[in-house]
Amino acid sequence: MNRPATPPPPCPPTSGRTPRLLVVDDDADLLRLLEMRLRANGYRVTTCARAESALAHLAAERFDLVLSDVRLPGRDGLALFGDIHAQFPALPVILLTAHGTIPDAVEAMSRGVAGYLTKPFDSQELLERIRLALHDAPAPSVRGMGASSGGIISRSALMHALLDEAGLIAASDVSVLIRGASGTGKEMLARAIHAASPRSLAPFVAINCGAIPEPLLESELFGHTRGAFTGATSHHTGLFQAAHGGTLFLDEIGDMPLALQVKLLRVLQERTVRPVGATRAEPIDVRIISATHRDLDALLASGEFRDDLYYRINVVSLALPTLAERREDIPLLAEHFLAALARKYGKKVRGFAPEALALLTTAAWPGNVRQLHNVVEQACALATMPLIPRALVERALRVPPLEALSYAEAKQRFERNYLIQLLKLTAGNVSDAARLAKRNRTEFYRLLQRHGLEPGLFRSDTAEPAPERQQRHP
Repeated sequence: MNRPATPPPPCPPTSGRTPRLLVVDDDADLLRLLEMRLRANGYRVTTCARAESALAHLAAERFDLVLSDVRLPGRDGLALFGDIHAQFPALPVILLTAHGTIPDAVEAMSRGVAGYLTKPFDSQELLERIRLALHDAPAPSVRGMGASSGGIISRSALMHALLDEAGLIAASDVSVLIRGASGTGKEMLARAIHAASPRSLAPFVAINCGAIPEPLLESELFGHTRGAFTGATSHHTGLFQAAHGGTLFLDEIGDMPLALQVKLLRVLQERTVRPVGATRAEPIDVRIISATHRDLDALLASGEFRDDLYYRINVVSLALPTLAERREDIPLLAEHFLAALARKYGKKVRGFAPEALALLTTAAWPGNVRQLHNVVEQACALATMPLIPRALVERALRVPPLEALSYAEAKQRFERNYLIQLLKLTAGNVSDAARLAKRNRTEFYRLLQRHGLEPGLFRSDTAEPAPERQQRHP
């Protein structure tokens, strides 16, 4: 590489952070030079020599860009790009190529590679490619919508498509129905839409329709006059009036009783509200955003939800993905939560140990983002070291301790899984599998029989036996 005549501009910030780069090359001298040059230009750099190591780093840490040589030992850079693109579609990848691999790199560009450079390359050109790739990559924040506090944090392509759509409808006054499992952030998305709308300076009022007893829900929504019912000792302003000029968020609208659905529909049609006990209606100006984790189509079919109200609230529908569908956001969210919680608890905690972050990234998360926040909060509250260890994350996730296996049990389990992988690799061809294992056919057949494996199951679309899993014994 040639030294540039003038220093390049400083690297662009990524949501206020120093961009973090993963550099992959089996040339130790070039890797060291790249690391020095990139660090000198303000980037945080992690290096490795193999594609397998790169994937391990990506599973445990968050990066803003990957710079990889095409020619790598074992799995090459193009295969590495395929793996990265499948798991982290929003993560930009730049390839370094020799002249002989240019056609492959050009073909990879059509599949989404952020760019490629031919060796030997100019340092200034490399820095410019990185700067442009970081600038074009989806930022890990709310796109198209400003959220002054508690913004939506994401680098997921799935989430960014949703946020782009939400940004488009924020400017209009259409009613929005947000669908999503519990804990996915439906109210946060509703607040972001309100904040990006012309109503942003007016109130945002939220009510959980399933959390308020049915006799009180009408009064909460529409208000009541003094003496309207027993206990109504004063005039009460309803949430519709409180949200006048702004946005009313009806959370868990699928839990609203049928009788109240009729009254809500009338309010939405007439744009007036009559408090309980009042003799005349009052005009209201609100935008309605609704949310539910229930299947409204099933409720319509069973008669538990009115179809006329459904069409009134469901002008535009947005579906929030589960946390398991946006796993690339887990390290980002975990770090964001940890920074805020460390300040809350006065803890000098600066991150997660790699094993802890790997566990967070692969956990099931049935409670979605809300559960992730709770896990990080518990781990932070109990932390005594700068890096949160895996043990604290396991405790917060209530992961049962691993069963201690004897040497013989561990060997048997490994042997069975190894044989399954060989049969999958050779599509059930015993001769090829035995050759890869460096065993003769007779001995290999005996191994298969010992583990109850039938090669024929791997020669078709028939599901092969699952690898032996660790079991709990009473």
